[in-house]
Amino acid sequence: MHSDLHPRLEKIADELADRSYAIVDDFLSPDEVNAILHTDEFKNSKLHFKKAGIGRQQEKQIVETIRGDYIQWVDPNSVPESIKIYFERLSELIRFLNRNLFLSLKDAEVHLTRYPVGTFYKKHIDQFQQDDHRKLSVICYLNPGWKETDGGQLRMHLKDGSVDVFPEAGKLVCFRSELVEHEVLPATRERYSLTGWLIDRIQ
Repeated sequence: MHSDLHPRLEKIADELADRSYAIVDDFLSPDEVNAILHTDEFKNSKLHFKKAGIGRQQEKQIVETIRGDYIQWVDPNSVPESIKIYFERLSELIRFLNRNLFLSLKDAEVHLTRYPVGTFYKKHIDQFQQDDHRKLSVICYLNPGWKETDGGQLRMHLKDGSVDVFPEAGKLVCFRSELVEHEVLPATRERYSLTGWLIDRIQ
């Protein structure tokens, strides 16, 4: 296990149990974020990324008034070492949450995400109505030097109000996919993340 990871895993488990979402800083170090941003996938992002749609499989539509991000699905068996490190951390998180919160998580699905300047994702829930395998949504941000004035925050809508999370490099947000309604607000600069779900079946 990464030497500093255990306290972060404990914080994630405690916060998920208390309030259905968790936020931790430095899930990836500045050097690890930088290494991911320098992979071919990111440097040539406009070639690799595809416009994201809504819905699933044959019902999927591209609706720019709802979401404006571009994504590229990641195969953990054929990713650069820098991104493999992130999958290893997620595996540690899955084991820890299964042990401590008695979840039955089995795998992670992840895509690289790029939001061009001014794009957004309207309020939504991550779990599909016909497919409830997504249990936890997990987002790790890859934006060095982000300022609150840049915007682009994740806004989680909770029973007692909303919580804003700015997409600062290395920060991880985790929440219950079927419970937490959320949206992504427009930003004045392009932003990146590793966005995914911890699921209860093998991919």
